[in-house]
Amino acid sequence: MDFAHSPRAREYVERVAGFVDTEIIPREREYLGALRGRADRWAVPPLVGELKARAREQGLWNLFLPDTRHGAGLGVVEYAPVAEVMGRSLIAPEVFNCNAPDTGNAEVLLHHGSDEQRERWLEPLLDGRIRSAFCMTEPEVASSDASNMEATAVLDGDEVVLDGRKWWSTGIGHPDCRFVIFMGLTDPGAHRHRRHSMVLVPLDTPGVRIERMLPVLGYLDEPYGHGEVSFTGVRLPSSAIIGGPGRGFEIAQGRLGPGRIHHCMRLIGMAERALELACRRAVSRTAFGKPLANLGGNRERIARARIAIDRARLQVLHAAWLLDTAGPLGALGQLSQVKAAVPAMAQEVVDMAVQLHGGAGLSDDTPLAGFLAAARALRLADGPDEVHLGVVAKLELSRHRERP
Repeated sequence: MDFAHSPRAREYVERVAGFVDTEIIPREREYLGALRGRADRWAVPPLVGELKARAREQGLWNLFLPDTRHGAGLGVVEYAPVAEVMGRSLIAPEVFNCNAPDTGNAEVLLHHGSDEQRERWLEPLLDGRIRSAFCMTEPEVASSDASNMEATAVLDGDEVVLDGRKWWSTGIGHPDCRFVIFMGLTDPGAHRHRRHSMVLVPLDTPGVRIERMLPVLGYLDEPYGHGEVSFTGVRLPSSAIIGGPGRGFEIAQGRLGPGRIHHCMRLIGMAERALELACRRAVSRTAFGKPLANLGGNRERIARARIAIDRARLQVLHAAWLLDTAGPLGALGQLSQVKAAVPAMAQEVVDMAVQLHGGAGLSDDTPLAGFLAAARALRLADGPDEVHLGVVAKLELSRHRERP
């Protein structure tokens, strides 16, 4: 197992890092001012289009896809450090057309979509002309257990009919969102992993309604947002089902593996930038006659943050390597480990940086408040901590069962 970056990955890390540090981070304040100053808070500031055009001109586009026909051809372990660099800014993934949930939706369509589905939805998604959302979590059930889903996708002749309510549908507030992937119950009598189907739903289909946008710790996360969406008698041709009826759970598991690596590495990028800001603050501010770094145990906090970040990075790279070499099942335990560990680590590091910044850390003068909201939310998104810890414990205990 060699964690040295491949020459190709190293090249992309250097190029993306240069773009983030020189093109994106210097314009974050401008972006935020433009976003908050517009009459329509869900409109995308023009500078995003400018940055996307520059990134695309430089070949920094769709870097998450291992398929060279559509992306950079990077494997999961190669893309992981690139995702970390993107995590330094909340707007960077969009600039490189590597933003969730579009990345996961693109992978689903690439691996499981029909030719018609790819032509209609995947090509414009990868071209950056449209955005998408993923509708799985439901407000009325414990969605940490996917088999609890009550929203239905029922076959009716050559059509599929969707009914139910979803929420935390990330990206649905974006003005360019054109479709969602809906996961619904098709056959309640089947095996629990064969009951559900994934369905491609154009957002303008009759019966689809965005009920409200949900804030995360006060942030609406515009222009992407997280919506509550109702589906009432939504009729689509059965060809809208991805991969065929009953394959929803199987497809979801394949989708979530790489996505968890992407989330965790972006969180490590957030934590790195938070630590960087904390250190600058600690050596440049003086209180009670001393630099902040020399007060209240701050040196120890900074040291522990460095140790935690480096430990998390190695753990995620190990999980990424297993995903590339052994597939989702072979990496199951490690994926759950990092998904439980990394958001909590990032939350702790960012919170430390907020504390060192005082009131400034709670404002929009730094990215820290946004980082804190994102890290806290990701302790729930893609499975809460408790579910992943349960998987880790189950696998560990299975190794020690008595054998006859």
